[in-house]
Amino acid sequence: MMLRALGFPPSPFRWPRAQTLRCRLSITARERRGFAGRATMPVPLSYAIFDGPSSDPPLVFLHGLFGSKSNFSSLAKKLVLQTGRKVLTVDARNHGDSSHSPVMTYEAMSADIHLFLNQLHLSRCVLIGHSMGGKTAMVFALQWPEVVERLVCVDISPSQTKDVSGFQKFIAAMKAVDIPKGIPRSTARRMAEEQLRPTIQEPTILYFLLTNLMNAEDQFVWRVNLEAISQHLNDLMSFPVFQTSYLGPTLFLGGSKSGYISSNNYPEIKRLFPDAEIQHIPDAGHWVHADQPQEFITTICDFIALHPL
Repeated sequence: MMLRALGFPPSPFRWPRAQTLRCRLSITARERRGFAGRATMPVPLSYAIFDGPSSDPPLVFLHGLFGSKSNFSSLAKKLVLQTGRKVLTVDARNHGDSSHSPVMTYEAMSADIHLFLNQLHLSRCVLIGHSMGGKTAMVFALQWPEVVERLVCVDISPSQTKDVSGFQKFIAAMKAVDIPKGIPRSTARRMAEEQLRPTIQEPTILYFLLTNLMNAEDQFVWRVNLEAISQHLNDLMSFPVFQTSYLGPTLFLGGSKSGYISSNNYPEIKRLFPDAEIQHIPDAGHWVHADQPQEFITTICDFIALHPL
């Protein structure tokens, strides 16, 4: 069950024509000076923009552990059509095409999002995060509530996630993958799959992880920063302590087949997010948006419509 707290495999859906811009931000010297003396320097983030005609605050998607911005591409395109709003999908630090850092905490990832929104001159957004991305979204909303028009946390709560040792075995298997230089991608993928299969036997998770295999200077490597993730697993499985609350409209959206949002979590959810709604989508597991994409989209659209600006 623990290995499902990852993100989700890319959808097979392919949009024929999309107004999409993929970019990676950089940090200017002035911005670096602004963060001088702080414990953690924000890192540049890679993102994709799915353009929409509305001037309402955009939807910003944050993926789960070992995921990337591409996880939400098909959903983003459909949400543009249904809401008219711009949709941005973002790679977290140490994931996708974003920069790597030895630090991997929710406070650090929240600071990355704060800088990211400032650089794009976005004063407000609807923040939607799945799993790890949901915890990042919660931390951000608690730190900068004025920036978050409303918040959606997908199959995650502000509580401790258990069984860290399972993830450590999982990461160790990825680190142990050995692929020689100069071979085609199909061969490299097959070799990685064969080496991972004894440890990771569930096909959905295995194929999802293989999306992180990339070619760098004729050598296939993992694009995720396994060392930083391994060193910070306890941070990623826990949640920072807050005495403040986010008062804006909030939706905790779980899967009926998942146990990541249970009645045991409700008191802490209500303490930190007093205006929270808690819903579960039928026949969905941890990957709610992959298991039931249309129901997920409908629920997001209804939540936005129920809480107009």
